Amino acid sequence: MTTLPDEAALQSTALDRVIDSVRSVVLQGNGPDETARLVAAALQPFLTDPDLLPAEYRRGDPTGYRQHLMHAEEDGSFSIVALVWQPGQHTSIHDHVSWCVTGVYQGVETEYRYELRGSGENQHLVPGPVVVNGPGSSDGFAPPGDIHLVTNAGSTPAISVHIYGADISRLGTSIRRRYDLPIRDAA
Repeated sequence: MTTLPDEAALQSTALDRVIDSVRSVVLQGNGPDETARLVAAALQPFLTDPDLLPAEYRRGDPTGYRQHLMHAEEDGSFSIVALVWQPGQHTSIHDHVSWCVTGVYQGVETEYRYELRGSGENQHLVPGPVVVNGPGSSDGFAPPGDIHLVTNAGSTPAISVHIYGADISRLGTSIRRRYDLPIRDAA
């Protein structure tokens, strides 16, 4: 009698499928903006999969948002992290070292976007759109023009999946620069 392998053993985990999807996009060799757009589209279907994030990647920290490195591609071409945000937690205003994709898995994240203007002592930030991202939403962007602050303005924890075109295991962060500049209207 022939026995068949357990069906679950034949299926890769949701995270493995995300990794395969991202790898396929990255190997296409598109520019940063197009790669970010395609990776965001590849991530989106997985954001409703209840098995995407094991319990250890859903743990937050009461002192600040928590980053869980889930995967770093061996060649350094991309990394996948889960970020867990307690209510009120936020990033600094920052930009990134590479293209970036965010996908909300649970809760709601609010993103404040900015544009850098001026030069020297007259350098400042101008507020751009405010984007509210709910469960299942994904977005991608690439430098320059990726200056933002992300916060959990809700009353429950938020969890998001971020994919960066860099080796976060080596760099420790995707942040290129933090901005502590005046914020002025576009007048």
